[in-house]
Amino acid sequence: MPSSRTCRRSASTHREGTEMVAGIVTALLLAVFIGGWAWAWSPRRREAFDRAARMPLHEDDGQEDAP
Repeated sequence: MPSSRTCRRSASTHREGTEMVAGIVTALLLAVFIGGWAWAWSPRRREAFDRAARMPLHEDDGQEDAP
């Protein structure tokens, strides 16, 4: 029966390793999200985002998709 103990111990180690990888991935994704959030709310980006927000409101140069 030693092999079943080894198998159980191996499965437990594999599960713990998977949980560690999942935790690392979660932490990295959280860091990327916070970095993107900080970039988007940066005062330096405000003018560019304001221009992008007004783009749909500007009229085209006489080019319409009307039939």
